[in-house]
Amino acid sequence: MTAVSDETLLAERFEEHRGRLRAVAHRMLGSPSEAEDAVQEAWLRLRRTDTGALASLGAWLTTVTGRICLDLLRSRAARREQPIDDTFVPDPVLRPLAPADPEQEALRNDSVGVALLVVLESLAPDERLAFVLHDMFAVPFDDIAPVVERSPAATRQLASRARRRVRDAGPPPDPDLGRQRRALDAFQAAARTGDFEALVAVLHPDVVLRADAGALVRGAAGSKTLRGARTVAGSALLFARYNAVARRIVVNDSLGLLSVVDGRIGSVLTLTVTDGLITGIYVLADPDRLARLEVPAERG
Repeated sequence: MTAVSDETLLAERFEEHRGRLRAVAHRMLGSPSEAEDAVQEAWLRLRRTDTGALASLGAWLTTVTGRICLDLLRSRAARREQPIDDTFVPDPVLRPLAPADPEQEALRNDSVGVALLVVLESLAPDERLAFVLHDMFAVPFDDIAPVVERSPAATRQLASRARRRVRDAGPPPDPDLGRQRRALDAFQAAARTGDFEALVAVLHPDVVLRADAGALVRGAAGSKTLRGARTVAGSALLFARYNAVARRIVVNDSLGLLSVVDGRIGSVLTLTVTDGLITGIYVLADPDRLARLEVPAERG
């Protein structure tokens, strides 16, 4: 077999694992573009590796991708002058709100919600790796331990601490798009008519609104974190006219609203719903980060 056909075969085998690797990297890095870069680096490392010595290509690729992401997270933490504050909203994955589409539904089911990414962002890099690889992708602690340079028992403790942080962040959101749609319908209707009490009624008493407008935007449109149904409802009414004309899309794995002005994205809003009530609202309005996103095509 020629070298060209060898590499073609290797590339085909790598593509079989690309979706899983992208999912690992997205959960680790919280950024779709950075996740793609990490997966590409994993491919480059695979090309330089003697695959004949690998017991399991999938397991090797998963741990290598995890190691790449861990290095990136550690480098990111070292460069950061200040820790990420509680207004940070991760880069979203935007998809059209389409009729039943098996491929799109598979992508949505493989996505991770903005709310969980926010919690993952608060973890230390080693904790994040241990939790993501073990709890989300069933990688044994014995395989994760060398990556974080700890014993399997210590690695288990890393995942345990991360698991508690995720659990303490609140109940898991409802993944059903139908129930999300009903909550979003009520939210938009109340905001559109200025019905403050109706807006409060669709919000959980402990709802959190997190708006990330970047470092340069100030005033009412600036970054903020608000808590409590009445406080969040008051803020939502201020921006009701934007939400009233916003287009519905899927943001990561949940329903959201996309505001487009003159062909450019003005904001992305997504929400989490639990027991029919909105428990979290996440708004990305940072002009620099939004400029890197593409407006998803509309589908009938």
